[in-house]
Amino acid sequence: VSYMLGIAELYMPIFEQEIDRMGLPQELKYLPVIESALNPTAVSRMGAKGLWQFIISTSRAYGLVSNNYVEERYDPIKSTRAALEYLKDLYEMFGNWELALASYNCGPGNVNKAIKRAGGVKDFWSIYPYLPNETRGYVPAFIAANYIMNYYCDHNICPVNTTLPMGTDTIQVCRNVRMERISALCNIEEEELRRLNPQYRTNLIPGHIRPCTLRMPTAAINAFIEAGDSIYV
Repeated sequence: VSYMLGIAELYMPIFEQEIDRMGLPQELKYLPVIESALNPTAVSRMGAKGLWQFIISTSRAYGLVSNNYVEERYDPIKSTRAALEYLKDLYEMFGNWELALASYNCGPGNVNKAIKRAGGVKDFWSIYPYLPNETRGYVPAFIAANYIMNYYCDHNICPVNTTLPMGTDTIQVCRNVRMERISALCNIEEEELRRLNPQYRTNLIPGHIRPCTLRMPTAAINAFIEAGDSIYV
C-alpha cells in the first residue's frame, strides 16, 4: 500500500483526467489498485496485461494495438481510456456500478447467468452466491481499495518515495526515433525513459506507422523539441 500510494502520484492524475472527461465516478480510479497494484507491466496467469489487466480480445475490441513494436495494454493513457470506455458500456448494460465492476472481472455473460439464477434481480449482493468465487471478492476488494487509498493515515501507512519523476508531460512523435538517441540528447536515463513508456517493446518508437505518445520530464521534452530533426533516426 505504501508503494502504491507513492506511485499513485504519477498515475492518478492520468486516471482523474480521463474520468472527468467521460463524466464517470472518480472512485473508478482505484480499480487498477486491485487489478495490477498500479504496475503498468503486470501480467496475470491468464495473460491479462497492464494497469487495467486487459485480455487481448477485449483490448482489441476497444482499439488497443499489440504488435512487435508496441503493447498498448501497457500504455497508461491509452489503456485507461479503453478501460473506462469498457466500464461505461458495462454500466449502460446493467445500470448498476457494482454489476459493471463484477462484469469487468468475470465478463457480462457470467453476470447475466447469475442474474437469471437469482430470479432476475439486478443487485450484486442478491446474485453474489451465483458468481464465480473470484468475482465474489472483487467488488468488496474495490470498496476496500477506495477506503485504504483515502484513509491510509488512520492506519499509520505512509507513501514511499519513488524514483519516477512526477513532473512529466507527453509529446506526439510522428517519425521513427530511438530511445538511446533521446537519452543522449535530452539528458534522461534510458532506463527511466523506458519505465515512463512501458508500451514500447523495443528501443525503436515507430512513429512512421502511427503517431506515438512519448512521456518524459518537462525538461527532457523541451530538449527534445530544441533538438529538432537531429533526434530522429
